Amino acid sequence: MSLPTFITTDPLSAESSIALGEDAAHHMRVLRLEAGALVGLADGQGSRGTGTVLRVAKRNATVHVDACAFSEPLPPVHLIVPIADRERMLWLGEKATELGASSWRPVLFKRSRSVTPRGEGPTFQQKLRARMASALEQSGGAWLPMPFPDATVETCIAAAPDGIRVVLERGGVPMVSVLAGDVAVPVTIVLGPEGGLETLELDAFVAAGFQTATLGASLLRFETAGVAALAVARAVRG
Repeated sequence: MSLPTFITTDPLSAESSIALGEDAAHHMRVLRLEAGALVGLADGQGSRGTGTVLRVAKRNATVHVDACAFSEPLPPVHLIVPIADRERMLWLGEKATELGASSWRPVLFKRSRSVTPRGEGPTFQQKLRARMASALEQSGGAWLPMPFPDATVETCIAAAPDGIRVVLERGGVPMVSVLAGDVAVPVTIVLGPEGGLETLELDAFVAAGFQTATLGASLLRFETAGVAALAVARAVRG
């Protein structure tokens, strides 16, 4: 049976003690974990380990790190997502974590503005990080996606790393055909909003070296396209 696992914001180091916050302490009480219980630990930055609960209080818990190991990050696959319906963004954030997305950058496209309620702002970002942490606990991964703040099209283009740049668009080339090559080269995938990118937005991405690519004949919702694109990228590039 797998151990209940908790995410810490502190780097893991064997034979040290770490403090976990109120949410973790509440989870421990729900699970009826007391001093002496064994738990799993992860820091979201490559380290996972095991520990022994030393203390569970109302607002925090203390765990002794018994052992930990570091996992190298997967080949980089960065996700640019539309600011869209909150629940659908949260669902995609969870699945993106399970599939090992390297980063998550939300963009306010023109067609994002008509969506309500939108997933944006500091409160939503906090919820998203919590959902991602829960997904990391469940999936056994070692790395959380790097979260970036809400951005404009111009900002996300300027921040995109060099490498394979893909914008999902009907009529593009099959996505799998653009992913061959050195797996160390970063891949950046753009998901458009509901209704698709405006012409000027698509033109801006293409001018910046993004290649239009498709996942098939069907018109996919952004969260479905995100999961499919990440799965293809991980299958092809590791």
